[in-house]
Amino acid sequence: MMGAQIRPIRNDGDHEAALARIAELMELIPLSDAPGALEDELEVLSLLVERYEDAHDPIARPDPLEAIRFRMEQQGLTQRDLAPFLGSRGKVSEVLSGKRPLTLRMIRALHENLGIPAEVLIHEPGAALPRGGEDIEWDKFPLLDMAKAGWIEQSADLKDRAEEIMRSLIDRAGGFGAAPALYRKSTAGRRNAKMKPYALQAWCLQVLAEAREVTVKAVAKPREVTPSFLRDVAKLSAFAEGPRLAQEHLRRHGIVLVTVQHLPNTYLDGAALCTREGVPVVGMTLRYDRTDNFWFCLLHELAHIGLHMDGEDRVTFVDDLSLRRKDHDDDDVKEREADDMAQEALIPTEIWQAHPLPEHPLASDVEKIAREAGVDESIVAGRIRFEKQNYRLLSQFIGQGEVRKHFEGMAA
Repeated sequence: MMGAQIRPIRNDGDHEAALARIAELMELIPLSDAPGALEDELEVLSLLVERYEDAHDPIARPDPLEAIRFRMEQQGLTQRDLAPFLGSRGKVSEVLSGKRPLTLRMIRALHENLGIPAEVLIHEPGAALPRGGEDIEWDKFPLLDMAKAGWIEQSADLKDRAEEIMRSLIDRAGGFGAAPALYRKSTAGRRNAKMKPYALQAWCLQVLAEAREVTVKAVAKPREVTPSFLRDVAKLSAFAEGPRLAQEHLRRHGIVLVTVQHLPNTYLDGAALCTREGVPVVGMTLRYDRTDNFWFCLLHELAHIGLHMDGEDRVTFVDDLSLRRKDHDDDDVKEREADDMAQEALIPTEIWQAHPLPEHPLASDVEKIAREAGVDESIVAGRIRFEKQNYRLLSQFIGQGEVRKHFEGMAA
């Protein structure tokens, strides 16, 4: 019989007590006249301690740098031989000295070319290299411009960490499946031929990421975005705080309006998107910071939501409204439909046709039409300038510099 009741070791307290008893038994056994029971107790306790330690203190994982050095020694490689995998001889030296962390690009290269297990390089049991986006050239994203815009943290190694940075943004935006159109060149809308796909993708991802941080009580269904809904939004322009009121009104109805500054080479005014959760989103750049441009762009993107996004295929519409033409000859039919719906909501046809414009419209013409339509005067001035294709007219009415101030982080 053993001299004490032995219980399972379930926690660190039990473990410490078992170790203390083992030490005590090792002192008692040589002095005992009948050591058999004590020896049995010692043997059982030792087995229990060993099992507990195996479960709670596993063998330490190989250090990534040790694994790299081992493979170098095994294959007779020098630091110069690692330069193609780590980027340069200087980076090899910094990595091996612990001054520079391994990036996903480095880990992937070492794994594929030297056969070092990914979980060893990532230093997590069972870890694997992230999947998805195999066709993406990560360093083509405009990381420096994104850092200048405050979307990501500025650092000297942005290009080296391109994949980590962009995967983080993609996760915030809802994952690779959130907006599949972002990764196709056929994104709908008025796209400028000079628009760079990776800059556009980065902007859209930032819009979706910010939109998903906004709480909406209910999700708007595209069929609810009707001409009368747009008309109600247009009438908010008559208030001094119109842009902000429109944002709040849309959020209450389950649509998120996000303003994100444009990136170089996007040539973008606005976009209509949808989050992974199905929330309709209007993204705007406010690149011109004009009241007339804001209201037409907002209504145009809302029209896309109402007319063209009621289906399983979540098309992303991106628009450079400087490409809009009066004759519509070069326009996609969906762009034409969105233009017409927006224009009707801003100034109904019966009101517009009731006021034939003279060759040289006066301020009184603008004021009268705006009053009857119940909208801001800038909307009327913008319509007149567009109809006459004369953008020198009525410049005092267009509200230059009057939009960004309504949105946090967008003030010039």
